[in-house]
Amino acid sequence: MHLIALEQEPTSLRGGQELNLFEITRGLVNRGHRVSLLYEREGNLVDEYRKFCQDVIKIDTFGFDRRKIDDILKFVRSLIKIGTIPAAQDSLVFCNAYHSAVFGYALSSLKNLPFVCYFQIPPCDFNRQRRIAMNGVDQFIAVSHQTKLAWVKFGLAEEKIQVIQNGTDPDKFKPAEDFASLRQEWGLSESDRVISYVGRIDHSKGIESLIKALGVLNQQGQNPQLLIAGKPVVHYDPEKGKECPEAGMKYQQSLKQLAIDLSVGDQVKFLGLLKNPVPLYQISDVNVLCSIWPEPFARVILESMSCGTPIVGSRIGGTIEALTGEFERGLFTHNDEKDLARCLTEIIDWRSQEPELGERYRDHVLKHFGLEKLVENFEITLLKLAKKSTVAA
Repeated sequence: MHLIALEQEPTSLRGGQELNLFEITRGLVNRGHRVSLLYEREGNLVDEYRKFCQDVIKIDTFGFDRRKIDDILKFVRSLIKIGTIPAAQDSLVFCNAYHSAVFGYALSSLKNLPFVCYFQIPPCDFNRQRRIAMNGVDQFIAVSHQTKLAWVKFGLAEEKIQVIQNGTDPDKFKPAEDFASLRQEWGLSESDRVISYVGRIDHSKGIESLIKALGVLNQQGQNPQLLIAGKPVVHYDPEKGKECPEAGMKYQQSLKQLAIDLSVGDQVKFLGLLKNPVPLYQISDVNVLCSIWPEPFARVILESMSCGTPIVGSRIGGTIEALTGEFERGLFTHNDEKDLARCLTEIIDWRSQEPELGERYRDHVLKHFGLEKLVENFEITLLKLAKKSTVAA
């Protein structure tokens, strides 16, 4: 099978959507398949893709605004480049986000290839071109049942959407070999209570409720540490042709001020973006996903559990599909700091009260959400389509 993958920006610095494609494509190559990457903007994973991809090709743009002549001309130049993109009898086009669907549809139509679109977020930001392109998709893959439901409500046929839930690498995300020593490296004792957050610093992540919950815990005499890892969200401004970080930095500053106002400023540390979040998961007593929007299926849930660290999450979106069975105890009402504080109180002392809990969290991932299982599910689904390819000369 030959996968022609479309990615707007191959990067590890934004979120799980880009990392998912990287891990899936690398896993497919390890299973003997071929991958060509088409991308719009340079990202820090481009060189990593070159290590295993058959081709890595930069495209001017995957879409256009029909009101702007420059956009249209830029897209036409991209279409001309389609003739240089290699394809074979077993090729198929794979859009990692529906934002790339216009170019994906053109490529699949001109090459007579099956067209697949991966849904990792619910529908938003649609123009006429994208709606037309979606009609040409042969198979949709959704990251969770909640995400599938959102797209069915949008108007897509339920039978065309298959759910493949996320997975994580248990060989990378694993418990600490020496918990006490690792805590010392971080300037912490074994008895310190540590809460962590790993993700973008963004309004949709509901970090205000986490800081407020810390204030509630202080009132109860618990006084835990809160370690926040991530960088302020950066939006690409097509008008300026560059990324604009100002709004994100302003939001992070407002969170620091909130912590000061609630008298928990000395307990909250902003760590910035961690290239390797594993040690933070390992030293934490509990990790928190406090999003106020319906997370499709956040990778941090699986990463934390695979490290043997309990996680609590908002009772919305795909989070409820990961925290099932006994782990439902980790669900709380989103944007409700009192319910979050209650949830944290019930779990944070697990090391002394329920020492086998961490192992059960990891076993849950090993059984249901391993990376190899994710890649295998994609392989099975994509192979069925690749066999139908009738590539044009």
